[in-house]
Amino acid sequence: GITSMLLLSLLSRLLKSGLINIFASSFTGMTLWDRDDLMKDIAERPQASNDFEIVASESISGKSSALSIDPSLKASFLVGLVQVDGSAKYLNDSKSSRNQARVTLKYKKTTKIQELSMNHLGRGNVKHPYVFDQGLATHVVTAILYGAQAFFVFDREVSEQENHQDIQGSLKMIIKKIPKCAIEGEGSLKKYVTDKASLDKFSCRFYGDFCLPKPPTTFQDAVEVYQSLPGLLGDKAVPVKVWLLPLTCLDSSAAKLVRQISTGLVQEAQRVLEDFSELEMRYNDVLGTSTAQQFPQIDKKIKSFKEMCSEFKLEFQQTLAKKLPSIRGGGEEEAELAEILKKRHSSPFSSKNLNEWMDCKEREIYTLIKCLSAFLSSTCHLHIYSFIFIYFLCTRAAIVCSQFKHLFKQFLNLHSVTQHSACSLVSSPAEGAPFQHLPLMSDSEAA
Repeated sequence: GITSMLLLSLLSRLLKSGLINIFASSFTGMTLWDRDDLMKDIAERPQASNDFEIVASESISGKSSALSIDPSLKASFLVGLVQVDGSAKYLNDSKSSRNQARVTLKYKKTTKIQELSMNHLGRGNVKHPYVFDQGLATHVVTAILYGAQAFFVFDREVSEQENHQDIQGSLKMIIKKIPKCAIEGEGSLKKYVTDKASLDKFSCRFYGDFCLPKPPTTFQDAVEVYQSLPGLLGDKAVPVKVWLLPLTCLDSSAAKLVRQISTGLVQEAQRVLEDFSELEMRYNDVLGTSTAQQFPQIDKKIKSFKEMCSEFKLEFQQTLAKKLPSIRGGGEEEAELAEILKKRHSSPFSSKNLNEWMDCKEREIYTLIKCLSAFLSSTCHLHIYSFIFIYFLCTRAAIVCSQFKHLFKQFLNLHSVTQHSACSLVSSPAEGAPFQHLPLMSDSEAA
């Protein structure tokens, strides 16, 4: 099998340890051979390449593809079994608002491959055979590709007056010019970008395996850093890909990977977490409105909802993190994982329930925004304590009275939701416990 630089912080010491426990996607710190013997039989050959690409998607799937992560390793990352470092930190970078236009530029350089000779393979050549008996590892690293990767993440806020798709397309066209600007020099930037003021609206974040004196924050910084990357690596290349050999090829008594998590279940878990990421952008956008800030009860309830979603997401990941190693080792069936994912669909935290709640909140917020906008431009009377809005609509020559005493009539009972956690997905919760629809505020709060 192949793992990727997602394990960068651990891969940096591969030639000392050389063993991986694939159940938990972690390196053991042990070795089958003495270091001196190991170093004598490592062959090295050049593998030089330079490449760049625009990352097609900012989804977990798109980022995983950009980092060449296979489904098994992606599953370990999704549930927190793998801690990322260097360029792989890009996996944790997500948009905080749907009003962001984002384009990511990837740079990759490879330098060499180191391979373990066949002289070591075979139990008779193993210096530390106790590793097989203890079952602490499943695979040994037999080859390492060295190099480095870097991701430049460009963001731009899109105003209500701008077209998101147009801004996204324009941003993508400009970012594609960076490699050309880096080759042709500083003067070429003016040739490719006529509206320099638009560049000032871009922000840039950098995730890479290169040691920079200062990370880029602007478009101009990014061009300069990109230009310098090929010369920055030197002899500081890091492992970007490894080849693994099952220990059972050396000794049948060694621990072995019984089964991989099926791609379908990995994708299902990925969808759950992406749904939470999308939800997070939505409530961030709502909380950022002046209306939410002007009405404390709205702000309070949405923040409570946000907190509960974060807690459930964390518990969900922790629950899966306990299951994955056991399933891979044959201790549990994959059906256990499928059942957890199935129960989530019938829980209060299903995507359907959560999205319906946010749909309702967004409609209410934007209705208030329209009302308040009308008040500012019309003859109106606002009684804030009873939430009675009376305003004059000139276009209809009528007086419309709207009472918002119960601002949210279709509100999910947050108190009842707090009694439901991700842990209950394992312990068979009472099924069919629907959300109760209650007002956001009590009569005493609204009066």
